[in-house]
Amino acid sequence: MSLERAIMAFAGMMILLSLALTLWVSHNFVWLTAFIGVNLTQSAYTGFCPAAIVFKKFGFKSEAQLATD
Repeated sequence: MSLERAIMAFAGMMILLSLALTLWVSHNFVWLTAFIGVNLTQSAYTGFCPAAIVFKKFGFKSEAQLATD
């Protein structure tokens, strides 16, 4: 799995988790959903994604790196 796809999967899972927590635990977990949305938006504009740093440390490679290997 490429780095980009891993980030999209992680973001999707986090949104679903935060929605479930909002529904079943506390309505304040909606702020986690908002935080994820803001993080996705800023990473689209700046190219900086904290999750990408973590995934790179776990050995994920970008699609460009996988294409050259």
